[in-house]
Amino acid sequence: MSQSKSASILITGATGNVGKELVKYLATKEVPFRAMVRSMDRSKDLESITLPGVEIIKGDFNDPESLENEIKGIEKAFLLTNSSELAEQQQTAFVMAAARAGVKHIVKLSQWAADVNSPVRFLRYHAVIENLIKESGMAYTFLRPNLFMQGLLGFRETIIRQNQFFGAIGDSRISMVHTSDIAAAAGEALTSSAHEGKVYDLTGPESLTHYEMAEKLSAALGRQIEFVDITPNDLKQTLLYVGFTEWQAEGLVEDYAHYKLGEAAEVKSGVREATGKQARSFDFFVNEYASQFSV
Repeated sequence: MSQSKSASILITGATGNVGKELVKYLATKEVPFRAMVRSMDRSKDLESITLPGVEIIKGDFNDPESLENEIKGIEKAFLLTNSSELAEQQQTAFVMAAARAGVKHIVKLSQWAADVNSPVRFLRYHAVIENLIKESGMAYTFLRPNLFMQGLLGFRETIIRQNQFFGAIGDSRISMVHTSDIAAAAGEALTSSAHEGKVYDLTGPESLTHYEMAEKLSAALGRQIEFVDITPNDLKQTLLYVGFTEWQAEGLVEDYAHYKLGEAAEVKSGVREATGKQARSFDFFVNEYASQFSV
């Protein structure tokens, strides 16, 4: 990676699912940027980016001094952290450091239906940070994606070994979104002032039940895949078993309770509004990732 003092865009969460797609998107457009990683070892995930002007820097959301140093000279920032019990504290620290450093515009990855009064912990903390950014006086763009299609990769092993995946949602519909569309929306917001002050609800082009998702997976993989509806407690135990923390597992159970009420079924035009392109479909996703769900 080449070093660049001229990059005025900072990408946090650069090695995550959305962050890596955003890095690729900006690199394709030959836009210089800094990508912040927790460990330089993680920068290996970005080694395919050879664009002159890409700078990989080490930064720690839990170290205010580190944040201050890495934000210097930045005009626009993409804000993304892990959804952990520290997320609100970490994002608060970033927003405050950005305001002090003179950052002009924050593009925040939020979540569908963010609301300070939500029973879902993820939606509460996202709304708190949205409000903090508004109060800071910096320009903002809030991206509120629905459930990621790529979240299905969390069931990759059970789909391969048992031809099954699980959830506590019944036959409620959800308008899932592709992470590449989220990244594209972020990339456009970071490179054009036209998106300042906008809130984009990001969904796919259709609303599907998990049973319908199983049918589409079956067609793409050439074998029968079954969705198994389980209880919220069983979902929590499954999430704990595969490595989620207690806080995250409980948060995901809350998410699914929200989905089961049909509160994430609406199809929105946010992807088209932000990118000028039609959102990718679930059929596109399953064909794109078919090899990852097969032995």
